[in-house]
Amino acid sequence: MLKITPYMGPLVIIVSIAGLWQPLLGYFMLLVFAAIFLIAPFRGRWFCGNLCPRGSFMDFWVGRISGKKKIPKFLKSYWIRVPLFMLMMVFMGYRLMNTHGIVNQIGMVLVIMCLTTSAIAVVLGVTIAPRTWCTFCPMGTLQSIVGVNKYPLLVDIEKCIKCHKCEKVCPMHLNILEITHNPDCIKCGRCIDVCPKDALSFKKSSRSS
Repeated sequence: MLKITPYMGPLVIIVSIAGLWQPLLGYFMLLVFAAIFLIAPFRGRWFCGNLCPRGSFMDFWVGRISGKKKIPKFLKSYWIRVPLFMLMMVFMGYRLMNTHGIVNQIGMVLVIMCLTTSAIAVVLGVTIAPRTWCTFCPMGTLQSIVGVNKYPLLVDIEKCIKCHKCEKVCPMHLNILEITHNPDCIKCGRCIDVCPKDALSFKKSSRSS
């Protein structure tokens, strides 16, 4: 992760709470969307693990009081994620059309969206695991589809001693040995940091598989 990643979390509070009085703060969400669309085609879900304010908030704030249970597998199913993405887009589109182009009202729609999804994320983060919301987040789903094979985590099987330290620190609860086929890796690099044999990397290697 980046050095600034742990400090991105407060932005969620600022937009979600202060935005109720200052709707223009909602336009920060457009910057988030823009960053996602620019990064995803080249790095997949890299934004989620490095620049996402909500992800940072869940990891470094909510993570302190989380139940840290196993994330249910059904939440990772695209049968749930894709319909949720479509529903969210339709709902937001409907709300935006009803603003009639009024700047403050558009901002408020974005603020309410941020507040609502953040509230859901916090509840799931406290009761299950910090990144539970991230497994079916509509924007995360979009990134996993657009950047499905981009910037994959590579495992050097010859070096791997199967200590599973990497899986213990993975915020998405992924099976690291199968992660090269999993577009939901958020490229946070925590598994790389704890690997005692340097068997993991995001760089190409002739011995990786």
